[in-house]
Amino acid sequence: MKFIRMTIMIGVLALFFNSQVIAGTNQHTTEAIKHAEEAKTHGEAGHAKVLLEHAQQSLTHAKAAEKELKSEARQHMTESIKHLDEAIAHAKQDHADVAAKHVEEALKHMRDSEK
Repeated sequence: MKFIRMTIMIGVLALFFNSQVIAGTNQHTTEAIKHAEEAKTHGEAGHAKVLLEHAQQSLTHAKAAEKELKSEARQHMTESIKHLDEAIAHAKQDHADVAAKHVEEALKHMRDSEK
């Protein structure tokens, strides 16, 4: 009986601590990075249209993340938004290579916002 109680208690504590870690992550940042990585991959392959789609999705999530972040992390996300805007502008002009470089810079700032 003590073993069962102890097992349940450990499970509840593990769930509690895990939920604290999950609550600390910003889902919008995660999604912004995911789409930016896809955009970069397609940009390097010369697929400007697909880069554009992923960069726009990344931008949507980056703007949402920016609202949730504080101080230095917010500044990094703001910089990433500027680069995503540039990437989108170049992708619309079919400049996949230049757009990919802006997405790469955006990714650096997004990752810095997680630190």
